[in-house]
Amino acid sequence: MGSFFAELARQASANARREVEAYAREIPEFGFLDTNSRARAETLEYALWLRRRTVELSPDNSELSDDDLGCIAAVGELRAAAGMPLDARQRVLRLHTSLMLREINEATEAQRGAGVDELMRMMSWFAPQGERGIRAYSQGFVTALRHRLPYVEQAALLARSLLNRDPISTELASALGMELPERCAVTVIRVPDRPAGDRDLESDIEALVKTHHAPITWCPGKGSRSGELIALIPLRPAAPQASPGPSTAETVQPHSVPDLAPDLVSDLVRDFAQALGRPCAAGTATSPLSEVADALDLARRISRAAPLRRASALLRPHTVSDVFVELAVADAPFVDEWLHAVGRSLQPGPDLLVTLDAYYRHDMHRGATAAALNVHPRTLDYRLRRVRELTGIDPGSTRGVRIFSTVVTRRLSDAWH
Repeated sequence: MGSFFAELARQASANARREVEAYAREIPEFGFLDTNSRARAETLEYALWLRRRTVELSPDNSELSDDDLGCIAAVGELRAAAGMPLDARQRVLRLHTSLMLREINEATEAQRGAGVDELMRMMSWFAPQGERGIRAYSQGFVTALRHRLPYVEQAALLARSLLNRDPISTELASALGMELPERCAVTVIRVPDRPAGDRDLESDIEALVKTHHAPITWCPGKGSRSGELIALIPLRPAAPQASPGPSTAETVQPHSVPDLAPDLVSDLVRDFAQALGRPCAAGTATSPLSEVADALDLARRISRAAPLRRASALLRPHTVSDVFVELAVADAPFVDEWLHAVGRSLQPGPDLLVTLDAYYRHDMHRGATAAALNVHPRTLDYRLRRVRELTGIDPGSTRGVRIFSTVVTRRLSDAWH
């Protein structure tokens, strides 16, 4: 054994103790090590064993054996069974890796730069075997979670691990029998504060997870019974279509295709809205699986700009193309205040905001709008005239559509509550 590896072996006991002390000091979930001598001894024994195996295997670039990986998995399982959360597991892995790299650097400095070949051998061993060890640790961790947590909580963990880019998501998905696709639709359903008498949503969320077989999690809001349902709906690749023949027609570029919500997302939104029994707003954004955190931010912004509506056959999640004006208005307070003033000027009229909402949702078709409002077309005409009288803006003009459609959406989104 060369001098570099001999130095690592000589410092193994001290380095193992330093790791245990770092766990107790920097990771709150390991605070018990200061009071539980048996647990501290077991943690120290494992840390020392791992360093000795590293020194034994790395000089010849030998792989961790199945028994080694089994031991690592058992530690992961033991810690998860004791209640360690996913974020603590990530902090443990980061701290352990950081300390191991520090120990390698200290051994190199102790040799005053000698043993470069040995250092290169160590580094070529450390990366692949470290990855195998982390995978085994994660597998053990997930094994315990499967026994400790209900299915719906495992799905929530998967959703959060994907949003946090936690590699354990692969193991969680496998345990849940869920396939991780290349792309997904990140959907946020916003639920305003509900009365204290409303029933809890746990059973409804559990039914959604089992029906749609997707990672779903509930995030409580500032209100005591408000919050957001976040779902990551897998998107399957579209079936390839036959290439068209030669044509002089202009080619449609991919970015010009409307941003439409997949049917699976609309089904989930309608199912949840029906179970909720109260108005809610949904926003969705599609992205590669590696970029779901950014998609979540966009979907959340869309849901906050979208109007609150009750369950219906027409209910669907909104996309950027539905509320791009409202998203811009939300970031321009002076414009938003002006639109709010326009909205207030409609208050003296009879149901004018409801009328405008129906008018624009039915593409300004008089007959369809009157039927949706259950009023005579002449009543509809009177209300539209009243809008013009109160604001000086014709709701059927281009200017009127731009202004009043935004006023209606901002009002129904509860942005002006």
